[in-house]
Amino acid sequence: MQLLKLGEDSVHLTTKEADLLKLLCKNQDEILERNHALKAVWGDDNYFNGRSMDVYIAKLRKYLKGDPSVKIINVHGRGFKLLT
Repeated sequence: MQLLKLGEDSVHLTTKEADLLKLLCKNQDEILERNHALKAVWGDDNYFNGRSMDVYIAKLRKYLKGDPSVKIINVHGRGFKLLT
């Protein structure tokens, strides 16, 4: 687990949540293609799919909602973008 600090608040992230957030940060303000994210975070694990990733994105959005300057948006048909 890794710790995400937002101001005075902190949240423990699972390994996959942390990996996905790092990938979003690495591609900040650029589109993170859904397939690239799935492959980078989950590898060839067929158990996870795009819907599973949506759950992780929803969790990250919940964690980040305390900072209005940071948000994750959907890019229809492509993936996600972290805006700061």
